[in-house]
Amino acid sequence: MEFRVEDLGLVPYEEAWAYQKAVHREVVAGKRPPTLLLLEHPRVITLGRKATGENLLFPESWYRENGFELYWVERGGDVTYHGPGQLVGYPIFPVGREVRRFLRQIEEAIVKVAAAYGIAAYPTPGYAGVWVGEEKLCAIGVAVKEGVSFHGFALNVSTDLNDFSVIVPCGLKGKGVTSLERLLRRKVPMEEAKAKVVEAFAEVFGLVPRWERNASHEAQV
Repeated sequence: MEFRVEDLGLVPYEEAWAYQKAVHREVVAGKRPPTLLLLEHPRVITLGRKATGENLLFPESWYRENGFELYWVERGGDVTYHGPGQLVGYPIFPVGREVRRFLRQIEEAIVKVAAAYGIAAYPTPGYAGVWVGEEKLCAIGVAVKEGVSFHGFALNVSTDLNDFSVIVPCGLKGKGVTSLERLLRRKVPMEEAKAKVVEAFAEVFGLVPRWERNASHEAQV
């Protein structure tokens, strides 16, 4: 069975959020195969279902005044940051009631991506995400509606890690964040990271990828 890979480039969060919902409706209706959206966002703070706002270090207005968009969304988890250099993946896959297994599969795929770069990464029981030492490399937060997932993961490739300093990432005090570039001490091309993610997803989920690079999303939202 195939899964569709759409490479959307840099997309404002609100546009991508609306497009996810449109794709989700099509997958639920059986009008398209499982789909992985790959993209980057301009600087944005998102707060998931567990968020209360206590892990924002400033008033919401401060973020908007300082170049961050801010959205409360329906994914799992607390507060996180997205920005250029971070590979965001939205796997819109049928998962039924196997949500926990689905999260573990995403983690497994990202661990494989890290291993492809020679990095020993691991998931932490109780916290969705992938870590290297005491630093988070990839945040994960999903939503499931009508048995189909949306939202997904955020892998730090060459992200400006300073931008995480304006929040308590994922609400985990005393923990850090890292990126492939920081760990490897070299530039990591985004296209290379995308290819490794798709390869890992294909292996973990047992699906064959069909790429649609630079797919247009605007007309379908």
